[in-house]
Parts: sequence; structure tokens; C-alpha cells
Amino acid sequence: MKAYRVVGKFPNGRTIQDFSQDVVATDEDDARHRVESSFGSRHRVTRRAMNIASIEQIDPATSTEPKVISAFRGDTPPPADVTTESSTTSEEE
Repeated sequence: MKAYRVVGKFPNGRTIQDFSQDVVATDEDDARHRVESSFGSRHRVTRRAMNIASIEQIDPATSTEPKVISAFRGDTPPPADVTTESSTTSEEE
């Protein structure tokens, strides 16, 4: 499985709404299917009405989508700003 970022537009009432969604999929066609299925379920948008501008494979560490983070939890290194204190500092005092 790979992480993909899908960018496009869909009709939302009288406006055209931009979207960017990160998904976990096997290939670009699967990523397209997952996004179209999700928006059809949540917003009742048909696949014809959606306009997908781009589908690109991304590094899972750059995503903030919980499903992507969960899928690649063991594969990505922790963020640089996370520090862990060792238990030896409390024993030395």
C-alpha cells in the first residue's frame, strides 16, 4: 500500500468546492476510486460531477490524515520535535 494525495473540485450546492485528500491505496486507480466513493457517500456527489485534477504519490510522513498516519505508523520515523526523557535523570537526583 502507498499514500496518495488527490486534488480536485466537486459541486457543493451552488459553489464549486476545492479539495485535497490523502488516501492509502494500492495504485492511482484505487486512490481515485476511494476518493470518489468517499465523496459520494458523504456529499452525495456523483463520480461524473467530480473533477480530479491530480493524483500523486506522497511520502506518508508529510500527511496529516489520520488514516495515512495509522497505516504507516511503523514505517515512518517520529517527528524531529518529539523528545523523550530517559528514566536515569530522575534516579540521579
